[in-house]
Amino acid sequence: MNLIDLLGSLNSFVWGPPLLILLVGTGILFSIKLGFIQVSKLPTAIKLIFKAENSGSGDITSFSALCTALAATVGTGNIVGVATAISAGGPGALFWMWIAAFFGMATKYAEGVLAIKYRVKDDNGQISGGPMYYIINGMGEKYRPLAIFFAISGILVALFGIGTFTQVNSITSSINGSFGVEPIITGIVLTLLVAVVIFRGLESISMVASKIVPTMAITYISICLFICIVFIDQIPSTFILIINSAFSPTAAIGGFLGSTVSMAIRNGIARGVFSNESGLGSAPIAAAAAKTKWPAEQGLISMTGTFIDSLIICSLTGFSLILSGVWQSNLNGALMTQEAFKSVLPTFGPLFLTISLSLFAFTTILGWCYYGERCYEFLFGVNGIKLYRVIFVFMVLLGSLLKLEVVWILADIVNGLMAIPNLIALIALYPIVVSETKLYFDHIESNFKRTKVNTVIE
Repeated sequence: MNLIDLLGSLNSFVWGPPLLILLVGTGILFSIKLGFIQVSKLPTAIKLIFKAENSGSGDITSFSALCTALAATVGTGNIVGVATAISAGGPGALFWMWIAAFFGMATKYAEGVLAIKYRVKDDNGQISGGPMYYIINGMGEKYRPLAIFFAISGILVALFGIGTFTQVNSITSSINGSFGVEPIITGIVLTLLVAVVIFRGLESISMVASKIVPTMAITYISICLFICIVFIDQIPSTFILIINSAFSPTAAIGGFLGSTVSMAIRNGIARGVFSNESGLGSAPIAAAAAKTKWPAEQGLISMTGTFIDSLIICSLTGFSLILSGVWQSNLNGALMTQEAFKSVLPTFGPLFLTISLSLFAFTTILGWCYYGERCYEFLFGVNGIKLYRVIFVFMVLLGSLLKLEVVWILADIVNGLMAIPNLIALIALYPIVVSETKLYFDHIESNFKRTKVNTVIE
């Protein structure tokens, strides 16, 4: 058995039915306990992105925290990951990405609530938060081994998974395909850019993310919408194809080899989690740094991250692939998405996708550097942060030399390991999430009544 086969077997074990059930089941639990908050309070959550008070303690604004989290999620998962899911599981994989995202919104809300509730300050006076802290401070000191397991897994994801290898590989291969630049050259330039930003700390990362992420997301969404408009007459039949493929095997068409329902479910959920990171435990690390005094407020803002990432960006990527027909080809990864853009915009499309992929992946690297840094600080203290950053920069350079297949399998494995302790903590602490939610909305209702009374008096 070679390395790829060995890693593939380990990946299948980690991402087996138990983890998939735990991921979706946790989202279902919070959806029910919170009255499907991802539907009832979504308009409120979207308003808070721009109108949050930012009055509590924290290092960055709620909007910057969201952009930092989105920087880590809006990346290759939205472009390469969606293509990988559909090429392996058929159009039905997109449906299961939707399911994972819908329930994942409730999970992401819970993560945001607990991040603020149990955050602390490190020895440098900076905010630290995330699953390792709500495990210890919420569940108790006896669960420290679970927190340590999460922190170790988080560092592995940052150094070997989402944080470096998959992003760097996507950037170097995309630029090589479009401009003929050797991967090692791109890798060196990318490494230098990453080093310049991350050695300046969270404020630098959030500033870059706040500028790049919104601009590129809006532009990318616009291009995908244009593709959908070009093929607008095929949208109804595409919806039917997606739903049918989600519950029945997809026959081989063109270069597509066909898929089973289990392949659609597994690839859809796994790639969906890879993209939006709901349940992974990463987003609450950024959420903890937000300036807010209400855990539920940041929970709502965090929830919009999954909505934007999966239900908007991933969906539009998926529709572009299916409507253009490229999902039936022998292409995979970024090349498939590139072909979809090229079918409508022959000259501009491929160039734009290369730029989008590179910028999305670049911000993902920055976001995950911060996640890994907070995990590293939890284990080794603030004195080891500079060493961590040096190691991270080296791994960015190394990522340009690895093959795609090994990269994605490694990323999947460490992602799964990271999710397990976080999901256990979320389930154990769901009563806290429910009580904090009630406390916040009681406060909102009380303020509304007080304002109404004052208006009548005046």
